[in-house]
Amino acid sequence: MEYIAPAVIAFIIILALSRKKAVYNDFINGAGDGMRLLADIFPPLVAVLTAASMLKASGALELIISFIAPLAEKAGIPAEVMPLIMIRPVSGSGAIGILSGILNDHGADSLAGRLASVICGSTETTFYCIAVYFAKTRVKYVKRAVPCAVLADLAGVAGAVIVLRVFGL
Repeated sequence: MEYIAPAVIAFIIILALSRKKAVYNDFINGAGDGMRLLADIFPPLVAVLTAASMLKASGALELIISFIAPLAEKAGIPAEVMPLIMIRPVSGSGAIGILSGILNDHGADSLAGRLASVICGSTETTFYCIAVYFAKTRVKYVKRAVPCAVLADLAGVAGAVIVLRVFGL
């Protein structure tokens, strides 16, 4: 297993050399393109991650969750899963941390653990993706994309609840 990555790299280099490509120059040009891409997406990435951290650190996340939790409980969503639903559209790593906490506290076979796992798999880091991809493509008007993306996240959460509640999985 440990030889797969070096074998693939060696194969690519041999193939490029056999086609008389300037492997090193192409590598350097690709690395330069990667650095320019990083420079383009870094500011919006920092903004989204800062907003996510501020949301959690300020207590606003808990305030929002305490307001929404009674409605969520009626919809069949355990209160333990609400932080995941709120942070998933903003931060993938934050969502994985919350998922890990849910699995440690309640177990993978609990309703909260199964629901959190399905939600992580069926939703996207919406605002992160919009910030990064739209910044790279220089899209200025996201007013139609954001509601559609949030609706898709809500559909993922609703689908997870329905499947787990109706089919008893």
